[in-house]
Amino acid sequence: MTPNAAAPDIFCQIIAGELQAAVVARTPELIAFLDHRPVFKGHVLIAPVAHVDTLLDLPHELMEPLLTLAARVATALGDALGAQGTFVAMNNVVSQSVPHLHLHVVPRTKKDGLRGFFWPRTKYDDGEMESYAERIAAALPA
Repeated sequence: MTPNAAAPDIFCQIIAGELQAAVVARTPELIAFLDHRPVFKGHVLIAPVAHVDTLLDLPHELMEPLLTLAARVATALGDALGAQGTFVAMNNVVSQSVPHLHLHVVPRTKKDGLRGFFWPRTKYDDGEMESYAERIAAALPA
């Protein structure tokens, strides 16, 4: 977690008050504001106030506040906009349009037209799945 003084990203500029944003919540650690290109109106982005590049850089002490704020925003989208649910997502490096960690909370309603994502699919060879699972589990930090 570092200030990005050399080349502040757009979120750091919003946090510093250098760029306007429609802020819906702010704590000493987090900011939540409307995405300027929403999937649906009411699409909120939640980001740490201190610069954090990716999920892998997020300090553990910010994980619970980040998800707690996401839950609060999701509730607010239902109450304020009549959303029947939300789509909550975070890109991590690939497809991360701003190099500052951010969580998307998008209001959803049934039959809103969002079809999800289409990813290429592959298959594991015999026994390969268990091997991958064991390797990943062994690499998990304590």
